[in-house]
Amino acid sequence: MNKRIAGILYFIGDYIASALAWTLFYIYRLEFVEPLKYGYKIPISFDKNYYLAIIIIPLYWIIIFWIFGSYKNIFQKSRVKELGLVFTLCFVGSVLLFFILLLDDVVGSYNAYRYTFIVLFLLQFFLTLSIRLTILTRIKKLMKNRVIGFNTLLVGNNQKAFDLYSELENEKYSQGYLFKGFVSINHESYTALSDHLPKLGVYENLREIIRQNAIEEVILAIETSEHHKINGIVSALEDTGVGIKIIPDMYDLVTGTVKMNYIFGTALIEISHEIMPVWQKNLKRIFDITASVFILVLGSPFYLILMLLVKLTSKGPVFYSQERIGHNGMPFNIFKFRTMYVDSEKNGPQLSSKEDPRITPVGRYLRMYRLDEFPQFWNVLIGDMSLVGPRPERQYFIDRIMEKAPHYTHLLRVRPGITSWGQIKFGYAENVPQMIERMKFDILYVENMSLAMDLKILFYTVLIMLQGRGK
Repeated sequence: MNKRIAGILYFIGDYIASALAWTLFYIYRLEFVEPLKYGYKIPISFDKNYYLAIIIIPLYWIIIFWIFGSYKNIFQKSRVKELGLVFTLCFVGSVLLFFILLLDDVVGSYNAYRYTFIVLFLLQFFLTLSIRLTILTRIKKLMKNRVIGFNTLLVGNNQKAFDLYSELENEKYSQGYLFKGFVSINHESYTALSDHLPKLGVYENLREIIRQNAIEEVILAIETSEHHKINGIVSALEDTGVGIKIIPDMYDLVTGTVKMNYIFGTALIEISHEIMPVWQKNLKRIFDITASVFILVLGSPFYLILMLLVKLTSKGPVFYSQERIGHNGMPFNIFKFRTMYVDSEKNGPQLSSKEDPRITPVGRYLRMYRLDEFPQFWNVLIGDMSLVGPRPERQYFIDRIMEKAPHYTHLLRVRPGITSWGQIKFGYAENVPQMIERMKFDILYVENMSLAMDLKILFYTVLIMLQGRGK
């Protein structure tokens, strides 16, 4: 069983549980609720409303579970935490379902409302939990027996690294670490680990080693004297998607940094890559798609007007496409309405300025009201961008920024956006120092991402557009 199969099993299990729960609930209503309303026994029959519901209701539950990240990291789920999550989601989902579908039913007594909700909730909760726990128990058993697990890389080649490897490998029940090798910190050619694991390289080449060996987990086993290297290693791994764990020292244990998931497992600090809660991240994407479809469809007449203005006032194409660097350093083509004359960068990459002669008369107004950015709703729809996020830059300027501010890589942890905190606070940058200054606000955004923050930025962006304060 691999992670993909586990996710599919979870998905199928939830669908079956939801369909079965609704079927039993439907029978319960015919047996106990309907007779009280009509005064006689109702024969059990499955009509078209039932068959429609048996398709829609499970999808409703799957959407709720997906929003809250139920189908991610199946191998790393805790059965105790899963119980709490399923209870909460089934309760909230049952409340919504009750108010949407069942509250306006005519019933024989008000007690029927209470029992209807309780039965609906309990059926959904127990069936969903039973199937999930069955799948998780099977996964845990395979993982403990070292049949499945995570491709793991050990960073360190000292005695501490060897002791950790020995402890994890000699545990009666595995935590799922399948060691593929180690990388050295001090470039020694031979260590005690060399007799047990292959040396895959040195820590400066971590990203390439991870890619070549399909690494999923990285454990840092570094001496206290080498702790100054941790920040650089963690920063290098930020956008790789691997899990990162560190051996704690006594200070970490006393301050409560260490969080244990296994009663008998080795104590490790887990470094989380999650910037937003999973449910907020999924709702953000749903909002991006919904808003983009709405604006692209309803705004199409307005788009046609802007296209005509651009085409009739200067020679060249209506749209302007340029390669930018997006999430996890992946390049993509960003789209804009053209605001400059053709061949404006024949002498190489240049940033625009307030009085830039390369900007067309119509382009100046488009920039003032941020209308040139409207085609980027297509980038949002296909997943290259988000409505809110750091503005994407070209690789040429990223290289210039990185020379003075290497922490720019923090911005690549999220999708770039049409608008950003840096954009509304600083506007368009005219040179690299201004780009670095604007970057400070974007890093603050990344470290404080939330749906509430996105709504505030969108509000001020609209305000700036209406006031024509874009620059």
